[in-house]
Amino acid sequence: MLLRSLLRATTAASSLKQPHWQLSACRGMAAKAPKPPNPTKGKKPHPKFDPNQKKTEEMQAINTESSAKEETEFRRRQLAEDDNNPALDAGPNGRPLFTSAHSLSSLTKDDANTYFKFSMEELRKVLPEGLPLGMVKEFEESSRSALLVRQSFIELRDNFQLAANLSPVVNSKAPKVRKQIVLDGLLSCGKSIALAMLVYWARKEGWLVFYVPRGRDWTHGGLFYKNPHTGEGAGVGWPKGSDKMELSEGTTLFQLIQAGLNNTYAAVGVLVRLRMELAKVTSVPVLFAIDQYNSWFTFTDFEEPVTVRSCRPIHARELTTVNAFRSMMHEAMMVGAFSHSTAVGKLRQELPDVPADARIHFPRYSFDEANTVCHYYLRQRLVRRDAFTEENWKKIFYLSNGNGTEMRYLVPFMR
Repeated sequence: MLLRSLLRATTAASSLKQPHWQLSACRGMAAKAPKPPNPTKGKKPHPKFDPNQKKTEEMQAINTESSAKEETEFRRRQLAEDDNNPALDAGPNGRPLFTSAHSLSSLTKDDANTYFKFSMEELRKVLPEGLPLGMVKEFEESSRSALLVRQSFIELRDNFQLAANLSPVVNSKAPKVRKQIVLDGLLSCGKSIALAMLVYWARKEGWLVFYVPRGRDWTHGGLFYKNPHTGEGAGVGWPKGSDKMELSEGTTLFQLIQAGLNNTYAAVGVLVRLRMELAKVTSVPVLFAIDQYNSWFTFTDFEEPVTVRSCRPIHARELTTVNAFRSMMHEAMMVGAFSHSTAVGKLRQELPDVPADARIHFPRYSFDEANTVCHYYLRQRLVRRDAFTEENWKKIFYLSNGNGTEMRYLVPFMR
């Protein structure tokens, strides 16, 4: 009886505890359910904006800019004081750093590897088209409007001086005179500066010079429009009245150019007519000087629609203006300078409409020229005198391989 009573009590107790065990198990499962995914998990938290840090950065930038201005102003004051000390104008081996010639026409071979001082007012007057970028950078960083007189420039000037006075009887022993020259050479060897100096010299001599300092602008930028009737302008259409502009017999070149400025539809035609009229001038020497000349032998930035979904690139020779001025197959004096900073690419040696012997190599700085250039930068306080040694400037020359831009950049790092 006792065993039966214990068995019944145990069974009753287990039946009462069963629901409690199931409920606790359900609670445990509910408590262990997975949490919903965090949308920001794995992403970097956004940094908190600190206004004090921004103010600190702005103050540092302002301080750096102000200190640079103070250093530049202090250097200019020192250079102004140095002008009163002629002993500082000494180049390599004690020879004069600046030439005593007052004009480019009076330069001789003895003036090579010296600096010629320009007047900025006179430069802007003689070259209203603008100065080459390399010339502007040289003036700004050296704080003086002076350029190196190179032997290659003197030879270029003498060549065109002889070409202008070329007599029918040519001396066989004299150097060959070229009326058409294409200046080619490595990047930053001074082609554009030499061309600008040649134009400056020719205009000071009374020549009539057609100067294009940025030939790439003729093939890039703007709009291309091929009018089947007029072929003029970008969508200007037919001119009012007659499609031809009459010019009187006594019209000057200035009046011709003014007509092209006042009548947009006739601008291209006036430019072509100007080329024809310049070829007839015999009273004064005429020179055509084109910088970035290699841009006229490749494809332009313009395109012509062929179908609804395709366009054909336009070559430079298809442009009326370029076609009128590109050719060198004539008796007029013409010089073009290649510009490898325009990313045109390498052209073949023989170019169309260019004489086979017209292309000459324009060199970078030679050893002696680099010596003078480094002494000039020393004179202009681009480098400290205690750091300037023969070994240091030779290192800069060999590192830059005679590149003028790189030499001007490396000189301040002399230590």
